[in-house]
Parts: sequence; C-alpha cells; structure tokens
Amino acid sequence: MEVEPRTAQIRPSGVVVRAAEASDLEALNDLYNEYVRTTHITFDLEPVTVDSRREWFGHYATSGRHRLLIADWAGTLIGYASSGRFRPKPGYDTSVETSIYLSPDATGLGVGTRLYAALFAALRGQDIHRAYAGIALPNPASVALHERFGFKRVALFTEQGRKFDRYWDVAWYEKAFEAT
Repeated sequence: MEVEPRTAQIRPSGVVVRAAEASDLEALNDLYNEYVRTTHITFDLEPVTVDSRREWFGHYATSGRHRLLIADWAGTLIGYASSGRFRPKPGYDTSVETSIYLSPDATGLGVGTRLYAALFAALRGQDIHRAYAGIALPNPASVALHERFGFKRVALFTEQGRKFDRYWDVAWYEKAFEAT
C-alpha cells in the first residue's frame, strides 16, 4: 500500500466513519496486507487476495452484531473496525470478536477512538453479551485503545503465534455488554 504521508493534514473532525461498502474492499485489503507484510499484528503470513476478502466481507451487515465500519478521510480509507463471529458454534452467538486496523498515518490522531465509538454505538441494542479482542504483543497502542473502551485483559497466551521467525504472545481482552 503506497500512502502519501499526510499525518499533519489528517484531522479527526474531517474523518467520516461509515458502514463499509463493496467499493471499499480493495483499499481495505491493501491496508490489511500492509500489516501482513510488515508487522506481527496479524498472523497471516502471506497477503490476502481480494477474492478471499470478498468472502470475508460477506459476513458483515449494516445491522445486527456483525459490522464493518471504515474511516474515510478525503476519499481515502484510513482505517476500519469490525465485530465478527467469535466462534462458529451457535452457543457463542452472543459473543463477538472485535478488530481494528489503521493506516500508519492515522495512528495517534483519535481515528481509532472514532471508529470504536461508532462501532460500539452501532452495536447497542444487539443481542451481545461479550466482545473479545486478541492483541499480539507488544502493541501498547492497541492495548490502550481497548482499555479505553472498557476491555479488560482476561488471558495471556505465551508464544501463541509464529511470524518472522519468532513466537509472539497474545493477550485476550473482554468487554461486557449491558442489555439495552
């Protein structure tokens, strides 16, 4: 993903957070694949194809518990947040796994806060009991964001994933949802 450095220009007030659309898929995939290639944040080892992302995209809706929101700044996708299925068995249906990815130019500017605030507002009133987030460590920015939104660390799995010829710990965070 080639993104012009625009950190000085991005203003959270100019960021539009909205439901993802099919036309966002390529930019969303480019953003994700940058994390695949350069970080331990995701344990995908090879870039994801747009075709496989299309299938993934089909799991999200504009209502219900499985949402996909994007942050758009001046026509450029600079981040996304999602709430997806936690596990495939029906007994887990009231649990969701949340995820968030930001363009490097958008970190530390409040964009992640805007995305998660919009995501959790959209989830109000849904039949959700718990939200979970797995965070590959170290990742202090993600830990701080999740804790800001009421997530508490409930588990630490040591050396859970291997990437870049080393093992990484993963902390699991949990957020209770109140019935509304």
